[in-house]
Amino acid sequence: MATRRIFLKDGALAVVGLSMVPGFVYRTALAAQPLLAKNKKLVVVFQRGGVDGLNMVVPFGDKHYYEHRPTIAVPAPSSERPGAIDLDGFFGLHPALEPLHEIYQREELAIVQAVGSPHDTRSHFDAQSYMESAAPGSKRSDGWLNRYMHENQHPEATSFRGVALGDVLPKTLEGPAPVLAVGDLTGSGKVLGARSLFESLYDRDTNSLLSGTSKEMFNAIDQLAELNAATYEPENGANYGNVDNANNANAQFGRPMRQLAQLIKADLGVEIAFVDIGGWDTHRGQGSLEGRLPQRLQIFATVLAAFYKDMGDRMDDIVVLTMSEFGRTARENGSAGTDHGKANVMFAMGGGVKGGKVYTDWPGLAPEQLNEDRDLAMTTDFRDVFAEVITGHMGADRPDAIFPDFTVDKKRFKGLMHV
Repeated sequence: MATRRIFLKDGALAVVGLSMVPGFVYRTALAAQPLLAKNKKLVVVFQRGGVDGLNMVVPFGDKHYYEHRPTIAVPAPSSERPGAIDLDGFFGLHPALEPLHEIYQREELAIVQAVGSPHDTRSHFDAQSYMESAAPGSKRSDGWLNRYMHENQHPEATSFRGVALGDVLPKTLEGPAPVLAVGDLTGSGKVLGARSLFESLYDRDTNSLLSGTSKEMFNAIDQLAELNAATYEPENGANYGNVDNANNANAQFGRPMRQLAQLIKADLGVEIAFVDIGGWDTHRGQGSLEGRLPQRLQIFATVLAAFYKDMGDRMDDIVVLTMSEFGRTARENGSAGTDHGKANVMFAMGGGVKGGKVYTDWPGLAPEQLNEDRDLAMTTDFRDVFAEVITGHMGADRPDAIFPDFTVDKKRFKGLMHV
């Protein structure tokens, strides 16, 4: 039988069942002041599985790229045949990412190439953990976004300051600051069903220590129920693709991003948001212009472009930052795929971004330039990108507290943000 002891631990509350499967983490009775969401917002998109950054943003100007990938390389830009979309004469977007090209041309999409972790792990689990904690090689249990929220508290309450769109709270948001993990919101009955479960577990009148936390919990559920996600209509002609069928591949990313757009528009105080998109571990059958990777890239680009369009002028205060735990090997393998690699690519999108540029200290793909004779070498530490965004866009004034055992130095920033 469920008890309060099961559901309450360090201020965390998890709910299972009711097909919604959300997780809620709320401030404890001993928390200092409630938090206020600011106008600036950061949306983090994690491409789990290790996306192939060399086929996302193609270094067609490096001849060794084609030598390493005889069957899966993306052709150079050409007016005579399909190929990469030219960005700067050296790099090109995979054509499946075409929906993002207009944003790049508007200088609101920036690309960082050859970025990654200084740790040499090729384990998905470890690499994701190190990136989400922003502490490579450390087994820390808290995430860098939660540390940002904890270090940058401000008055006036909102339970929606930090939100993960998904059934499980990601490590990025684990820690002492209050956050929400929100599953599928379509169908108000799911949300109201969760409220009934909470009411059966908590007696708000008999335990004053739980009173404040419980009220916030119930208020949050009520606000979610009022959103009526099933009837949401995107603005500005934005189309997230087929998100009505939960089993559709597009819905796995499109639905949470559409629901995030609705949460932001509802002015519930969202400041930090996190969304996952998996399916990037392309050991076989990766493809060049068609195949597993292009199909996934099409979904990725369609949904991000729809979110950008849906937000309209709100994008002036939003930055979307994309990342993946590591890249893929420079050479294709015997199964027409790629294996776990090193450096990768990150996107930053929004009105505060100095876009229209690929930011990189390109290490080259000649055999002697590869990491361990197999990978694109890392020339930018991912924490430098995190730190630049969290200070330049979100205004964090103590970044060293967010990135343990790492010295934040603005001299290493790429100049991604309008400050």
